[in-house]
Amino acid sequence: MIFRQLFDSVSSTYTYIVAEKNGEALIIDPVKENVQSYIQLIKDLNLKLVFALDTHVHADHVTGSGDLEDVAACVSVMGERTSATCVSRRVTEGELIRVGSQSLKTLYTPGHTDDSYSFLMKDRVFTGDTLMIRGTGRTDFQNGDAAQQYDSIFNKLLKLDDDVMVYPAHDYKGWMVSTIGEEKAHNPRLQVRSQQEYVAIMNALKLDNPKLMDIAVPANLRCGRG
Repeated sequence: MIFRQLFDSVSSTYTYIVAEKNGEALIIDPVKENVQSYIQLIKDLNLKLVFALDTHVHADHVTGSGDLEDVAACVSVMGERTSATCVSRRVTEGELIRVGSQSLKTLYTPGHTDDSYSFLMKDRVFTGDTLMIRGTGRTDFQNGDAAQQYDSIFNKLLKLDDDVMVYPAHDYKGWMVSTIGEEKAHNPRLQVRSQQEYVAIMNALKLDNPKLMDIAVPANLRCGRG
């Protein structure tokens, strides 16, 4: 398997490429400004991009999925709950996305937004903004819901094996990867005794809106086109 973790320093976004050697590839959470770099890397690795996947409608950067679909003739993919009308394939809970012998299982993990999905491979999970390294995604816009996020994290993601690696969509402190076990033990937002306690923590955050929110959300509903 080929695996690449790429970082956009402007939005602190992680983009991931999963592929078979000299075969099919998918990209997760691409950033529009980096599309040409992705295409060049995929060419350098002798890969064929088949899927451009977004974990949710982002508010802090414009997705490159639409541009990649147009340039590379790949298929744009999001969860079925997305409001983005441009997506070519909408995946459901438990559905598999395959590239060669590799597969990602779709997990519906709402809370950060109502269209947040995670994607599970055998040894790793791509959690979008639902579960982050030593944190969790905010729940105060785009139909976010702290109680739903608690359920997504505690009753779905944290039920995975402790050694499953956690790859989020963002990190602001330089962390690149964690594990389910590490987050259970050391993530401060997960050291709660009830859903009510978690909701109280999230509702008390009072964060500023992302700087690009008014631009990014409408653009991402069009898969970053236009």
